[in-house]
Amino acid sequence: MQVYNTLSRRKEAFIPLKPGIVQIYACGVTVYDDCHIGHARSAVVFDVIVRYLRFLGNKVSWVRNFTDIDDKIIQRAEREHTSWKTVAETYIASFQRDMAALGVAPADIEPKATDHIDEIIGFIQVLEDQGFAYQRNGDVYFPVAKFPGYGKLSGRSLDDMLAGARVDVNIQKDNPFDFALWKASKPGEPAWDSPWGPGRPGWHIECSAMSRHYLGETFDIHGGGADLIFPHHENEIAQSEAAHGKPLARYWLHNGMVTVNQEKMSKSLGNFFTIREVLAKFHPEVVRFFLIQNHYRSPLDFSDQALAEAENALERLYSTLARLDQTTGPIAAPEAISGAFSLSGLDSEEQSRLLTIRSRFLEAMDDDFNTAQALGVLFDAVRLLNRIVEHNPSGNADMSALAWTRRELTVLGGILNLLQQDPQTMLQNLRQKTDALTIPPSEIERLIAARAEARKQRDFTKADAIRQQLAEAGVLLEDTPQGAVWRVKI
Repeated sequence: MQVYNTLSRRKEAFIPLKPGIVQIYACGVTVYDDCHIGHARSAVVFDVIVRYLRFLGNKVSWVRNFTDIDDKIIQRAEREHTSWKTVAETYIASFQRDMAALGVAPADIEPKATDHIDEIIGFIQVLEDQGFAYQRNGDVYFPVAKFPGYGKLSGRSLDDMLAGARVDVNIQKDNPFDFALWKASKPGEPAWDSPWGPGRPGWHIECSAMSRHYLGETFDIHGGGADLIFPHHENEIAQSEAAHGKPLARYWLHNGMVTVNQEKMSKSLGNFFTIREVLAKFHPEVVRFFLIQNHYRSPLDFSDQALAEAENALERLYSTLARLDQTTGPIAAPEAISGAFSLSGLDSEEQSRLLTIRSRFLEAMDDDFNTAQALGVLFDAVRLLNRIVEHNPSGNADMSALAWTRRELTVLGGILNLLQQDPQTMLQNLRQKTDALTIPPSEIERLIAARAEARKQRDFTKADAIRQQLAEAGVLLEDTPQGAVWRVKI
């Protein structure tokens, strides 16, 4: 397996510290608001990575934190006349609901910063002992100039950053890029006792303290969105390696950002979409498909049209599963198909492609978790399978081969947490968005029946007129061997 390491800026062979055991820390969210589709991408990406590593037989320890104390949490609590803890708990629950809807499994450990104050204070004290912390009026800062490797993850030079810096002047800091390890509390703010007075942790220190607590001083994979590379992950490296004198993580993985019209999604630009808003329009599995249809390191441009295209693509996959189920019936799939098998409509090379669907899928995933290429393998398989079905296969050998391939699609789709639903039920959900219809479903079914009768009577003019009538009403028809099915035009 090869993974792209942000630290080295190249693909590297993935070799865990301990054979068969993989430790992952993926930065979670600051819980002051509902999550947006950018948060969803990072969560789904690391969910797929964990699922694939486990599919390969690894024991995975996956930690994803919650930042549950922060300026934005405090400010929201003040606006809503409630407590910071209520705000945090509200949006932790919101995050968990959204992730469950998207098929993202809970991490093995989901620590909160405020549950690890002792570990955070202990970490800062280690930095003090090593000469990597200084105090100013109850605040504690990390001196970036003392850490010689600062900037190695982001590729930034501290001298260049200082030369072109536009940062707020803080007379307490020795250097404008020094970052807070501990913040003295202001009147009325939540606070915890510490050797430096009442206060709360800085943002960066919490992840270093919690990753060390659960995974040790060095672990396998650290990751998150590309927007975390600087300053968050850069600062984590600085404080962790200053404290311990060893690498924090061996591999750094970062997913690309979700954009809208090639601009970063943000509230200030008015192009901010919460997960809940998107799920109100599209099935959760469509959203999940959309988020992994590109390579995870690539930017992903968000639009309703892009999601509609993802919906149509997912529908093609489920349509093939439904056709296979109707063709093979209850026949059991064999454990394996050995050698070439003869199926109408495919030559030997195409049959070989079906036989190697799993190896080709795994090869794609082994190449830096290339879900785009892995999905391409599934679509190649369904194209071939549809051709087979169109040639009306028969006989136990043919049916067994189709049943085996259908199971392979489900197993491989499971790595991505796709294609796990009953095909007919899923197709009905995808095709019938009745809230967007201008005519009732009962009228659609009546017109479909009338069209079927017209076709039976070879009155194709009438049949075409009915299809056009439905199209003008926003209903698209698809003729299948089992009859016409309909869906709402997006």
